Amino acid sequence: MYNQKISFTYFLSITLAVIFTALLHEFAHWAMSESLGYDTAMTLNSTYPTHAVWSEKHQIIISALGPIITLVQAVVVFLLLKKNHWNKYLYPLLFTPFYMRLLACFMNWINPNDEGRISTYLGLGLFTLPILISGLLFYLVFTTSRNHHLKWQFQVFTIFIVMNISSFLILSDQYFRVNIFL
Repeated sequence: MYNQKISFTYFLSITLAVIFTALLHEFAHWAMSESLGYDTAMTLNSTYPTHAVWSEKHQIIISALGPIITLVQAVVVFLLLKKNHWNKYLYPLLFTPFYMRLLACFMNWINPNDEGRISTYLGLGLFTLPILISGLLFYLVFTTSRNHHLKWQFQVFTIFIVMNISSFLILSDQYFRVNIFL
């Protein structure tokens, strides 16, 4: 049977996966913006130019890099979990990208996010790319869950912790707006 024991170490691995995934995503935006010549600030949950406004073309390129890196992370972890034996400490690095991009998909109702902006720019409608990306990530999580016979209790715990840590990260960013890179 695959190790699905819920422990403090697993809780910690989920917490680190959420923080890593969010920071990697925002870092990709920041690095692309900087490479295009903008002075850019990065917080826990956003990236923005400090002294100029991104051109529409640059905003689309910058918007694309976060989800691309998030997808690469998920695919790499999926392949590791598929090729190697089960490692529950890697699983949050697959589940977190799915949750974050699904949440971003729903948040398009309030404010278009990365995939929503790109989808609209390409004339595909606000939800086409967000649904496709979320669907792909769901497939990776579902396939991994099925292949490793993950129990519902393990999944519920993972979902609950990812949701809470993500919410804490997002709300902390909105309240404190701590610049990581400036």
